[in-house]
Amino acid sequence: MAPPSSSSSRIALVTGAGSGIGRACAVALLHDGWTVWLVGRRAAALHATATQADATQPGAAARAHIAPADVTDPAAVQAVFDTVRATHGRLDLLFNNAGIFTPPATPDALALDDWHRAVHTNLNGAFYCLRAAFALMREQHPRGGRIINNGSISAHTPRPGSIAYTATKHAITGLTKAAALDGRAFDIAVGQIDIGNVASDMTTAMAAGVLQADGSVRPEARMDMDAVVQTFMMMARLPLEANVLFVTVMATKMPFVGRG
Repeated sequence: MAPPSSSSSRIALVTGAGSGIGRACAVALLHDGWTVWLVGRRAAALHATATQADATQPGAAARAHIAPADVTDPAAVQAVFDTVRATHGRLDLLFNNAGIFTPPATPDALALDDWHRAVHTNLNGAFYCLRAAFALMREQHPRGGRIINNGSISAHTPRPGSIAYTATKHAITGLTKAAALDGRAFDIAVGQIDIGNVASDMTTAMAAGVLQADGSVRPEARMDMDAVVQTFMMMARLPLEANVLFVTVMATKMPFVGRG
């Protein structure tokens, strides 16, 4: 089942849309003519995303809906999706992007509060959004839609001191596989984008030097955000009879492939 053919009639929801990858991908969707629901904890940051889209394509912000919500709150998540249903009657794309890092620590030194924050945001929040999107997509007409989960290279290979983040991103891989299987019967395509070292405020330290598996500290290569956006938009534009289950986009020279 194909989604509506016109970008202007397609509805997307992006979590973590107030900064970084979420903001860049939300702006790209707006520039491509989508109507986009911007979800995040800080309303001011979401407004800034809409403003950025308008600055480079006047009028784009008219298709942006600001929806402040904390993805760790299942009631708040459901309220956003209920509003999307009431406003449009459908959702064509969920970018399940919201996530956090925790301070580097070995398992014995990791604060339990940090563990719980990672699980609540990176895993529970992703599930709450996927669950709500799945319920809407299977019932809408035409039926179906696409869900893209933001994984990580940590969903394959951990960094030292990253047990909370790595465990939750491995869990996202399981979420993607199970939801992709369950979505077949309802024309719901579920895929995952695993990203390594995109240039952003969150990865500034990597350019200066980051701990490696062999105990050394070395700078790591980063890639421009546009590489992530292009990969994401390729997935978002596919017809529902095709799915990218997993894709890795990474800085070519980052130390991911090989021994550390």
